[in-house]
Amino acid sequence: MGTAPTQCPSGIAANFYFKLSNRIEFSSSNFPSTLDISKINCHPNSKGLVNRICSLRDIDDLFSEKVPTPILDVVENPIHLKNLTIKELKLLADEIHSELSSIMSKTRRSFKASLAAVELTIALHYVFHAPVNKILWDAGEQTYAHKILTGRRFLMPTLRQKNGLSGYTSRTESEYDPFGAGHGCNSISAGLGMAVARDIKGKRECVVTVINNGTTMAGQVYEAMSNAGYLDSNLVVILNDSRHSLHPKIDEGPKTTINALSSTLSRLQSSKSFRRFREVAKGVTKRIGRGMHELAAKVDQYARGMMGPLGSTLFEELGLYYIGPVDGHNIEDLICVLQEVASLDSMGPVLIHVVTEEKQGSEDDQKREIVARQEEGLNLNSTYSFSYGDHCQTYSNCLVEALVMEAEKDKDIVVVHAGMEMDPSLQLFQERFSDRFFDVGMAEQHAVTFSAGLSCGGLKPFCIIPSAFLQRAYDQVVHDVDRQRIPVRFVITSAGLVGCDGPLQCGAFDIAFLSCLPNMIVMAPSDENELMCMVATAAQVDDRPVCFRYPRCALVWTDYPIHGGSALEIGKGEVLIEGKDVALLGYGAMVQNCLKAAALLSKLGINVTVADARFCKPLDIKLLRHLCGNHDILITVEEGSVGGFGSHVAQFIALDGQLDGRLKWRPIVLPDNYIEHASPKEQLALAGLTGHHIAATTLSLLGRTREALLLMC
Repeated sequence: MGTAPTQCPSGIAANFYFKLSNRIEFSSSNFPSTLDISKINCHPNSKGLVNRICSLRDIDDLFSEKVPTPILDVVENPIHLKNLTIKELKLLADEIHSELSSIMSKTRRSFKASLAAVELTIALHYVFHAPVNKILWDAGEQTYAHKILTGRRFLMPTLRQKNGLSGYTSRTESEYDPFGAGHGCNSISAGLGMAVARDIKGKRECVVTVINNGTTMAGQVYEAMSNAGYLDSNLVVILNDSRHSLHPKIDEGPKTTINALSSTLSRLQSSKSFRRFREVAKGVTKRIGRGMHELAAKVDQYARGMMGPLGSTLFEELGLYYIGPVDGHNIEDLICVLQEVASLDSMGPVLIHVVTEEKQGSEDDQKREIVARQEEGLNLNSTYSFSYGDHCQTYSNCLVEALVMEAEKDKDIVVVHAGMEMDPSLQLFQERFSDRFFDVGMAEQHAVTFSAGLSCGGLKPFCIIPSAFLQRAYDQVVHDVDRQRIPVRFVITSAGLVGCDGPLQCGAFDIAFLSCLPNMIVMAPSDENELMCMVATAAQVDDRPVCFRYPRCALVWTDYPIHGGSALEIGKGEVLIEGKDVALLGYGAMVQNCLKAAALLSKLGINVTVADARFCKPLDIKLLRHLCGNHDILITVEEGSVGGFGSHVAQFIALDGQLDGRLKWRPIVLPDNYIEHASPKEQLALAGLTGHHIAATTLSLLGRTREALLLMC
């Protein structure tokens, strides 16, 4: 229950009293009414209503201790920004900062990237007319202010929850999101495609792309910039420079400074008169000929490079007109520069260098964010809950401890990490072996080939890359590693479903695309003890590449003793429970759900065999023949797409004649669709991979359909 003052856009003020149940009761002196909301879809979209229902949090959570936001309250979409003054826009920025900070304190998620981009977001929507003009973002973490300004403010508490807002831009969520933010580095390529399509169709809308420091480490950004410079289509690229670098030594160096001179120069560079003068000068030098045009272009480029910060000439060499640096927290300067750029009919590609300050937040804030991720994983394996001070062991903690033990024994072991962000647990290895740890950022292709080079040089590289990010380096895995039988040890993190990060970071495909490679050893641990054993196994393999995957969740056993793992026999699985009639063959983390299914089935008088495959390639042929020969039903279970472990099992048992007799085989895999963000437990249920689903599949194959249905109720 709560009360909220509202200033309507028409100027009518009203105080609303409301109570949320299945009905909302409004009480005011002028508009008494009752609204039934039991069947309302709470996800408005100017294209129409999105076909899913989003639930809001308790009304007390939304309005308790709420800081007044009178300007933000009247901004329902970007068009309402157009009549605000610069002073009001600055106040609006403060209100959005407060709003994001309030949501951050409740969700325990870090919004610092979006907090740093608030003024830039306001300026973009003030100058450009979305959704007619296209605004694309590289990273979803920067877009929360954008979501607030584009009609999704009151759904922000549902961010990354089931049926709630995506943590990234999404074409299905809003028409203000013209392209989905992927793993970074895609916005310039997509924006250039939209700009060229616009030119071919004879349209005139502006296309703006926003990139950040992290994405500038990815090669696709420079490929897109080079092509944009060649095509010379009108395109605005904004580099949101948050003064954050991957490498501490660079962070300690000189920062890009923003002062009155740089601000004035940025305004001059973007002004119509200056740009027109340059165009006239280009025309004159072209008519003179004899190399004068090329010489004048070089003089112009390097003269402006001397005025700009270090590295600004790189963008000029790629064919983009550089403007900057601009203070990313000065709304007046941002609007001035953006208006000048937007007003030019023919400008070609432009890069505006915007410098923002991304506050790192307190140590307690960072702990809360880590705990939030760990708590998601705990939902999979237990009902254990903990506070900020408690320590939760994850698979990544176990991996690093195993790597440290191996590295202490073998000085040739090195670690290469690639991806958007480094797991905090890897800092232990980095601190112990700083000269044997390499974090290359969002440069997965480089990481794979770099690891191959390290291996050729006599070292033993462990290349740690999240499953979804490894997809970008598949060509390097095939040609630079597997085809040459170079012993690189791939550690695939965030395998399977990833909860609130939804389909964007879901590791669904690695089993399929790695197990088809001729020389690759493919394995997956069922628990932390096997993970440590697989680290030891990988360290000993020196004649071909090897990979193993593990999920983003807490460990099966929270009080396990830390000890070094022993190497496994290649291609050897294990029977955990011996039963009859039905065999459950699990791969990786799904072995635990097979054990849960076995426990459920035992209560119904069904004794099943549960086996841990350990290896997808090479398969344990002896184990498979044992399971097929002694059971009428074989069910394979994996947290991966079609074409993975189950497909390899099917290939073998079909060729081996095991399917010619009484054996029934069924695979349980991830469904052939993308599973949206939700808690890991909810995602597993949607995917049909819980212990109950496995048990129900078994009952159905036994002809006990009614019991299977009751089990799922």
